[in-house]
Amino acid sequence: MELCESVETAARQEVPIMRTAEKLKDSVDIIEKIKTLPALETFDEKDLKELLRISKIVRYEPGEAIVDEGTHNTWIYYLISGRVRIAKKGAELAILQRTGDVFGDVGSMGSGDLSVSVDAIDEATCLKIDISSVDGLPNENRFVFRYAIFRGFAEVLAKRLRITTSKYLEAREELERLRQQLDQ
Repeated sequence: MELCESVETAARQEVPIMRTAEKLKDSVDIIEKIKTLPALETFDEKDLKELLRISKIVRYEPGEAIVDEGTHNTWIYYLISGRVRIAKKGAELAILQRTGDVFGDVGSMGSGDLSVSVDAIDEATCLKIDISSVDGLPNENRFVFRYAIFRGFAEVLAKRLRITTSKYLEAREELERLRQQLDQ
């Protein structure tokens, strides 16, 4: 299977050396998980192969930094396995643990610096896509991949906005409650 060979090649570049049978099983497992990523599930095998050509599969150790706040980064990350912690100025914002959770930063799609840091909580495997490489793909793939990536980020931003709005309303209610207590 050509796709398996592509993943195995990518895995060989980034993932620590393991016995051949383990590497092959791991590569097949990774392919199956990649096929189920919500943003990529509509891609056919040819498109996935093209995407993997500009991607890396990286395994991070517990506590290892994946992205550092304030640095410039053009990578988008899809969590394949494990758990990661997203933090801003050391304060935890979220823990991601579902296959397909996406992170990086909207800033990585433009010219801005990353506004958060992400660390592996336990061993984490990610599909890492260089967004700047997408621009070098043939037109049909470029638009399909950009659409999938931007759609994934739009979903993340919508979820973050719902959470932020909810927390804002809770804080506002608590502030009002405290004001009423002071007035009594």
